[in-house]
Amino acid sequence: MVTRIIMAGGTGLVGGLLTARLRRHPDVTLDSLVRNPRQPVERKVDFAALAALPTAPADVAICCLGTTRRAAGSAAAFRRVDHDYVLAFARLARDAGAHHFITVSSVGAGGRGLYLATKGEAEAGVATLGFDRVDILRPSLLLGPRAERRPGEWLAQRIAPLLDPLLPGPLGRYAALDAAIVAAAIDRLTTCTAPGVYRHHVPDIRRLAS
Repeated sequence: MVTRIIMAGGTGLVGGLLTARLRRHPDVTLDSLVRNPRQPVERKVDFAALAALPTAPADVAICCLGTTRRAAGSAAAFRRVDHDYVLAFARLARDAGAHHFITVSSVGAGGRGLYLATKGEAEAGVATLGFDRVDILRPSLLLGPRAERRPGEWLAQRIAPLLDPLLPGPLGRYAALDAAIVAAAIDRLTTCTAPGVYRHHVPDIRRLAS
């Protein structure tokens, strides 16, 4: 049986690794929506006009969309990507028949500040759209090479592995995580069918990936 997957954000750190994994599955068809296509599975879209985009039927939707305020240029532009585009993609996927939605959020989503508050609102919005199953991954700092230059994150990526062993118990959810592990966890989640809304922190993501 073929699983039809529609994805947004496939050119980012996690999305790129996940695309490579999904393309190796003979029983998966992938429709990856991106701004600048480079692979046969990628389709050029204007994320500001997703509502008018024709789509083929889908079973599972994966959202790896995300940016930073600095990269976006303003608070409004950041929110447009991390909230508006995420929900627009979720509605598109639902209308295409997807029953399972998987999205990458952040540890602390729903907290104070623009970044965490926006992530929390996006999570809450997705959970109300009527999917049979919603999986929300909440990693902390992601490790791996980015096409986009983030100086502060570059430094944190080098310090975090030294500090992670000092984060016992509940603090383990704040440990840095290799993006390849997140991609592996999402790959695993595409085969899960039990209904409900599930939030996965770093320890859960590691278990899924293994």
